Amino acid sequence: MRRLRALLCGLALLLALPLAAAPPELLLANVYRDDIDVSAYLVSEKLDGVRAVWDGETLRFRSGNRVNAPAWFTDALPKTPMDGELWLGRGRFERLSGIVRREQPVDAEWREVRYMIFELPGAPGTFAERAGRIRAIVAAAALPWLAEVPQVAVASREELRQRLAQTVKAGGEGLMLHRADAPYETGRSDTLLKLKPWLDAEAVVIAHLPGKGKYAGQLGALRVRLADGREFRLGTGFTDAQRKSPPPIGSVVTYRYRELTAKGLPRFASFLRRRQE
Repeated sequence: MRRLRALLCGLALLLALPLAAAPPELLLANVYRDDIDVSAYLVSEKLDGVRAVWDGETLRFRSGNRVNAPAWFTDALPKTPMDGELWLGRGRFERLSGIVRREQPVDAEWREVRYMIFELPGAPGTFAERAGRIRAIVAAAALPWLAEVPQVAVASREELRQRLAQTVKAGGEGLMLHRADAPYETGRSDTLLKLKPWLDAEAVVIAHLPGKGKYAGQLGALRVRLADGREFRLGTGFTDAQRKSPPPIGSVVTYRYRELTAKGLPRFASFLRRRQE
């Protein structure tokens, strides 16, 4: 009997716990390609923040977990669902992450955080129309911590590249492109694109790894070593001729990549050329 009461009490406590919210369905970006008609898009800076979705009552991370923001931060927000980034400014992601993930929020820290809005989940109209509505919502709310992510049109790839160079020089991560005529949608789509600069670096070839499938009998990847001794595979970017006659072991190659992983290794690394001695 005592065991049964304990089981019933445990079940009651379990049922009383709040259920974790499912991750919200969001629009996710593809990577920009040069065949894109940039004049069909509105362009904004890619913020190095923490994505947060407001459903009109609760602020949540992409995971669906609740953001433990101070009551004053969320109570004053408009009741309109919004999607955006919690942001401290360029190059301050690590500090921001520490602030917004605390179980007990610190008011003084949250006074530095801004909620930068770039979308209205489920709202009608084109993205250009929703961007105009975002401006109106932010202006009406008049909150120091609520702001829009500015959206601008560009006429050509050259203008886009110039804007990217200016943004990166100023300390930004890159750019986001959102089709101006797009209705609201979720999932990964060319409706939203991210553009970040390629970075170049060099490494020493230490091994040739054999190819498989269509590359059987040819080079599959290079095993390369960085100056600090770390190693990784370099498997893309080769021409057919280079796969048949790869850079020799001991040679120095240049590769390009978009960013570094948490372990400091290049992400999306691609062979560029062999350095000429």
